[in-house]
Amino acid sequence: MKGFKKFILDIVMGAVIPILILNNLSRPLGAPAAYVIAALAPVTYVLVDTLIITRRFNFITSYTASTAIMNGALAFWFVDGILYAFKDTASAILNLLLFGGSVIIGRPILRYFLLQALNPDTPERHRTIGELMRESPIARSLIIGTIIITADSLLIGLANFWLNYSNVVAPFGTELFNQQIAQVNAVTRVAFPIFGLISYSIGIGLVFRAMYKCLPSEDGKSQVESNFMTMIDLWQAQRRAEHLQTETATVASQIRQINL
Repeated sequence: MKGFKKFILDIVMGAVIPILILNNLSRPLGAPAAYVIAALAPVTYVLVDTLIITRRFNFITSYTASTAIMNGALAFWFVDGILYAFKDTASAILNLLLFGGSVIIGRPILRYFLLQALNPDTPERHRTIGELMRESPIARSLIIGTIIITADSLLIGLANFWLNYSNVVAPFGTELFNQQIAQVNAVTRVAFPIFGLISYSIGIGLVFRAMYKCLPSEDGKSQVESNFMTMIDLWQAQRRAEHLQTETATVASQIRQINL
């Protein structure tokens, strides 16, 4: 429920508030001023949430804050036509480069998102989850999940560019320009986050499915009933036992060879 409330709040601050500003304040404040305020409203929300409310500085929040700062800086690039369509698609382009590039270099970025989201409470568990993610089925699912999110960024980027290029045709600084942006945002700022949530859910779901296949179950409990970190500890204990058993067998074999 908390995650759903956060998603709704993101929609309100990222879409509803800017649209209301563009539609209602363009005339009294002037179109350029209303445009800047509308563009900075979601940026301010993200930065306040990250730096003041949440105050968690990690991979995810750094990525979110960096994207917000980029969008805030672009708000002062006063362009229209094809350049505006490109500017409004900058976030999708950044996602495409980050996620797609991470797959190309063999370090899928979804790994770092998940490692941060799982929030292991000890350095030992942090290392163990990192080791678990290197298991072949999980490593493969991380690549597939990252590719899914990359494809989503590509499709969203293309759709966003086309919608803005086709519909935001008035000159910058006019009331009509702001109204056209509001009309496009009514679609893109609501529909695209939903599609993004679906793609992230699918990608992350694939990884968790692979993880649960590798993790042991607690005695007398199903994996659904077990605490995730407890299963992580059990998996690490099994690995240590197997490693010890292998070392013991190796030493015993060497002793037998020496005796012969």
